Amino acid sequence: GPIAVRYPRGNGTGVALPETPQLLEIGKGRVVREGKTVAILSLGTRLEEALKAAEVLEAKGLSTTVADLRFAKPLDVDLIRKLLTTHEVAVTIEENSVGGFGAHVLTMASDEGLIDGGLKLRTLRLPDVYQEQDKPEVQYAEAGLDATALVDTVLKALRHNSGGVAEARA
Repeated sequence: GPIAVRYPRGNGTGVALPETPQLLEIGKGRVVREGKTVAILSLGTRLEEALKAAEVLEAKGLSTTVADLRFAKPLDVDLIRKLLTTHEVAVTIEENSVGGFGAHVLTMASDEGLIDGGLKLRTLRLPDVYQEQDKPEVQYAEAGLDATALVDTVLKALRHNSGGVAEARA
């Protein structure tokens, strides 16, 4: 049948090439930056933007973890559970549409009752609209998949939480 192999334009980010090749453990993500208040769960090409957003959030006084999940299936439930139970806000970001990684995380969190205690969980994904061809950074900004959109999403989530920072509630 019809088959499509899709991979993004541009440079990869996040994996230093070791002198001796090493196998990635299937289904296991990694934390690339440690924080305490906000967790950004990145899948795929948005890792660099997640790290940029973390810098901005840190400058606003919001300690931010960035995780590179690497695999949508199998889902790294242990890492995700840890992040969702130790942070006030969690945002997934992916270059997929509704029903992807973010939906998988939401389902897992719901099934395990992880959103019952006040966690602010948001998903960023491609909108269900046609986008004109353009430079990737323009398309990502239009789709809300850049560092600015991540920061805005976190601050909006905190506005709905009495424990949020003063700037977020302004």
